[in-house]
Amino acid sequence: MSLLVVGLSHRSAPVSVLERATLGMDAQVKLLQDTVAAEPASEAAVLATCNRIELYADVDKFHAGVAELSTLLAQHSGVGLDELTPYLYVHYEDRAVHHLFSVACGLDSMVVGEGQILGQIKDSLAKAQDLHTAGRLLNDLFQQALRVGKRAHSETGIDRAGQSLVTFGLEQLAAGADVQAWARGKKALVIGAGSMSSLAAATLARAGVGEVVIANRTADRAERLAEILSDGGDAGVAARAVSMESVPGELTRADVVVSCTGATGLVLSAEAVAAAVSGRGVLDVPDAVAGREDVARLGAGEVPPRFGSGAALGGTNARSLSGEGDGGDATARGLGGGDESCPLDLAPIPAVADFSVIGEGAVAGMAAAELEQHAAWVDNAPRPQTGGAGASFDPAQDADAIVALAALAATVGRIPERRKPEPVVGPPRPAPVLFLLDLAMPRDIDAAVHRLGGVRLVDIESLAEASADAPMAADVDQVRRIVADEVAAFGAALRAAHITPTVVALRTMAADVVANEIARLEGRLPELDDKHRAEITQTVKRVVDKLLHAPTVRVKQLAAEPGGAGYADALRTLFDLDQETVAAVSRAERADDEPENSKDRGPA
Repeated sequence: MSLLVVGLSHRSAPVSVLERATLGMDAQVKLLQDTVAAEPASEAAVLATCNRIELYADVDKFHAGVAELSTLLAQHSGVGLDELTPYLYVHYEDRAVHHLFSVACGLDSMVVGEGQILGQIKDSLAKAQDLHTAGRLLNDLFQQALRVGKRAHSETGIDRAGQSLVTFGLEQLAAGADVQAWARGKKALVIGAGSMSSLAAATLARAGVGEVVIANRTADRAERLAEILSDGGDAGVAARAVSMESVPGELTRADVVVSCTGATGLVLSAEAVAAAVSGRGVLDVPDAVAGREDVARLGAGEVPPRFGSGAALGGTNARSLSGEGDGGDATARGLGGGDESCPLDLAPIPAVADFSVIGEGAVAGMAAAELEQHAAWVDNAPRPQTGGAGASFDPAQDADAIVALAALAATVGRIPERRKPEPVVGPPRPAPVLFLLDLAMPRDIDAAVHRLGGVRLVDIESLAEASADAPMAADVDQVRRIVADEVAAFGAALRAAHITPTVVALRTMAADVVANEIARLEGRLPELDDKHRAEITQTVKRVVDKLLHAPTVRVKQLAAEPGGAGYADALRTLFDLDQETVAAVSRAERADDEPENSKDRGPA
């Protein structure tokens, strides 16, 4: 059997895919049960966090195992296999061990060096143990991963390299300012009372906020967390618990909001956030509120009013810029496709009522520079020479629409992008009066909030972008050396353990040979007294032990080296050992390990 991991994380998949592939607790349980029921796997464990979903298994066939685990991940995540496959990574045997140890040390985290992952690995192991899907291999692997992670944090300065996701998120909210100075005196609303939300509340309390309000669907958990915060000694802070129904009202009084729940839908809509900041002196909040209504119509293909009535990207049959579709030259001079001088090759799009400027067929993957180039062409295009008020239009209005589209694509994320848009310089935004940190996956806060004036939203997606540019500490190299050493040691122990049943079977066979020969000797020499019989028996045993000592020690050493798995087969062949005898020894060892595994379910 061999270790296999199939998964996806913030390093391999966009946040939009991770968000859709998120596994709830029930889905994780069903995934574990279905995995061990599948033919290639005998053990399974799931590591599911806000930025990774990984399925670990002990399999007897690599290719069949990869196919089965990938299919199961797709089935239980609800994302089609064809869509999910490009974002999956696969690690096998030593590479799988190296990956988990790196994850445990925080080397693969969004914030390098964060220690929260250790608790998540521990929870993953406990879940697999409770469901009896973790056997000897995964128990040993996850227990060792926890020890390696603790060693990395105790022997190196990896804690200086990174902080918790909460701290990193607050730093992004503060936008370079000192977090304690930025947070001092602010009113904080924390939505959720799980481990991440509790950490957020404690971090805000230490940072010096004036008040922390905890909202949670389970009132008891919110009240307990509020009590802990209030009784925190020097770090105590005024804290109270409220129901989820009170969130809209609390939102109007809050300065900082952190949300991390297990909800499958949005907890805070853009409308609720816009209503909360209205009346706080933010100049463009009314536009922002109207903009949220625009966002609500994006899926219906309508043109947001602020983009202009005739904003259409398309071919010769696109709506005219006048908005009334008067045909002729005006229609041909839409926003592309109908004029050979157009700098962009836009596919013709049939006339559709309320066809939108954000039509995916026209602009999917288009860079901001290309959109601006097209806007300049529209701006310089000749005006239609038809009379009447309905035929007049302002080219600048449509140029602004396309520039606004580029900004919309970068923030709302409603347009499938095949390359990252270039930064678009927009009008200055008012200083934020409400700071939102969304640490949930799937997200709790509507991404359209990014468009609201007076609001700063930091979510998993923006944290992933910010962490990609974060500097790596020198301690990371030391942690990598620790991981490499621990992987080598674990692999050697695993390979040595693989040959142990064969060695035990060999010694058992030798003991049987000695016992049979002593019995035969007693039959031939019945006059031997007990003293001489015992001496002869001990002498024969010593001879056999000495003959077997060097080969068995050496074969264990050789088996512990990479590629040493074949020595067990050689030993069985040379001594004609029965395979069923070896298998029986393995089963007995696993049975002996059961009480130890039960003890392992305690704190690691």
